Amino acid sequence: MQKLILGVDIGGTHILAAVVDLNNQQVLHETMSRADVNAGGSVEEIIEAWSTAILAATGKCDTVVQHIGIAMPGPFDYEQGIALMKNQGKFDALYGVHVRPLLTQQLQVRPEHILFQNDAPSFLYGEVLGGAAKGYGKAIGLTLGTGLGSTWFRDGSAEDANRWNIPFKDSIAEEHLSSRWFVKRFQELTGQQLPHVKAIADMHAEDPRVQQLFDEFGQNLAAFLIPFVQDEQPEVIVLGGNIAKALPLFETVLLKTLHQQSITLPVKQAVLGEEAALIGAANLWNTSHIQKL
Repeated sequence: MQKLILGVDIGGTHILAAVVDLNNQQVLHETMSRADVNAGGSVEEIIEAWSTAILAATGKCDTVVQHIGIAMPGPFDYEQGIALMKNQGKFDALYGVHVRPLLTQQLQVRPEHILFQNDAPSFLYGEVLGGAAKGYGKAIGLTLGTGLGSTWFRDGSAEDANRWNIPFKDSIAEEHLSSRWFVKRFQELTGQQLPHVKAIADMHAEDPRVQQLFDEFGQNLAAFLIPFVQDEQPEVIVLGGNIAKALPLFETVLLKTLHQQSITLPVKQAVLGEEAALIGAANLWNTSHIQKL
């Protein structure tokens, strides 16, 4: 018997939803629904965009799917379903809003059938179940992109490590380990402004300053990881997010700096891509909530 759950991954500018079969931890690709979201929109606009994408995914499934697991960026009260994001360039209109009843009204499901989790542990749990961390009992993971997500896995569950805002250099960790650092630092080095990390990485062959930039990032990332590894004692480090796609450009410096601190555990790029968070979010219903199915 199929155990079908809708997995949802909400990002700062998009939503991705698909039905997941928990029996084999597989995303049903034919149900995948993706949509852009105006992160600066009104409450009604944001909820409408999310609901439309979710309904599109469930509508592509032959079986009625009523249980939903949502990977949501923080800050967010995941138990109560209250948005707490403010002055982060995304979803300011939702600050203090109880999201769950608004979604249940649009989706016509019971409130208790929607579960929320931070997007970082959702990603790592997906990679543990069928990706880069499969077979490991303890892992830490980072999502490197518009923000910095940090998470650990042990004893069969993944949790948000919430290290994005720890003091780091002259600011906090996220300011040195996110896309905006690349854009800002590249402009400082070259006088040029490029929109994102991929555009910068694409210039690697023609501008040696790009490698300098990625070397700096590798050193920053190692400095951030060293106390994280010392605290959690993982067996593997998994890197996800768009910046992780450029791992070959900073891997050498990253590993060298870690090895200088006697940290020799494997550092792996996530392999499931966007499906990891969908699988991880759907598996919220494979734990203490499974009796509700």
